[in-house]
Amino acid sequence: MDSFTDTAVGGLEARAERYSGRVRTFVSETDSGALAVVALSMGSLLLAFAGFLLASSVAAVPFGVFVLSTGYGWVRHQALIARAVTFAMTTVTLVTLGLIIVFIFVESIAAFQYESMTVFGVSVPGAGMFVQTRWDAVSDPVRYSLVPMIHGTAMVTAIATLVAAPLGVAAALFISEIAPPVVREAVKPGIEILAGIPSIVYGFIGFTIINPWAGEEFALNGGSTYLFVGIVVGLMALPTVVSVAEDALTSVPDAMKDGSLALGATEWQSMTSITLPAAFSGVSAAVLLGVGRAIGETMAATVMLAGVQKVPEPITNVFYGYETLTSLIAANYGNASGVQESALFAAGVVLFVTVLCLSVASQYIEARMRRRLGGEQA
Repeated sequence: MDSFTDTAVGGLEARAERYSGRVRTFVSETDSGALAVVALSMGSLLLAFAGFLLASSVAAVPFGVFVLSTGYGWVRHQALIARAVTFAMTTVTLVTLGLIIVFIFVESIAAFQYESMTVFGVSVPGAGMFVQTRWDAVSDPVRYSLVPMIHGTAMVTAIATLVAAPLGVAAALFISEIAPPVVREAVKPGIEILAGIPSIVYGFIGFTIINPWAGEEFALNGGSTYLFVGIVVGLMALPTVVSVAEDALTSVPDAMKDGSLALGATEWQSMTSITLPAAFSGVSAAVLLGVGRAIGETMAATVMLAGVQKVPEPITNVFYGYETLTSLIAANYGNASGVQESALFAAGVVLFVTVLCLSVASQYIEARMRRRLGGEQA
């Protein structure tokens, strides 16, 4: 018993010595000279960032000071300067993101004010954008309705989801549960290569091959259809769905699968009854991320669609393709001005809010999966 106590006390003393050594190291690093270097580095970075935002010609001076002071601090006080620089870079990233969001919303105010409507005696800014169905930047008065583009975005996204979700989940299940290691090592990189192909390549293939074929086979003028645009965008979203879903399926504990097999279940029954339900939250998050990719796709939709701001008749007709929110912005930002330019920013606001909601939902679902697999209470 005494030897056990001595061993435990010795272990505690060793840990205390290591901890005190780290404290002494940190204190030695945070002397006045080190703090001065950190203050100079961070202050010059702040001035350089402010000069960049103000488009100042002297912004390079504080940036040069930041580089020199950081280099000196890295040599003399590496641990402290590393903490300070990483914190500063994170802060700059968050501030930049916040400024972009504020800029988009501020630039869209004019369009929301122009398309105000009175509802039950109350003026609602931007209500006309979501009630009317006419986008006309030429006639008098001009109208900027986002309904046709929201409809086109919803159509393309729904078709892309119907393509990417089942194919992506099936591929992820094959890679994680069925394929032998040799096949897995070959298939997974091949699927991820699809994510590296530029979207303009997909759009160009769709414009030169799919659209003419669709126009000939279905007697369509130009061959522009939401159906084939959705298929192309679904193939583009496929690597995202496969990658995230495969990670979710792989994270299911082996003990759950082995227990199912030990009770007499087949491999297919274990996959459908144990693996998929356990990873359902992660698979759902993968599908939502794929949907977010489909909503934000620009070049394929811009190249393959007709670029006409109207709602097809009937609204469920997938064999006509006119415009989406992203293709509207890409096709008109170069020559837009005034309220029309503000209306394009309003379309960006709709896209941003939609993708943000999907991202938050996917993060929530993924966190729920971690809690479930980790045995924590939701």
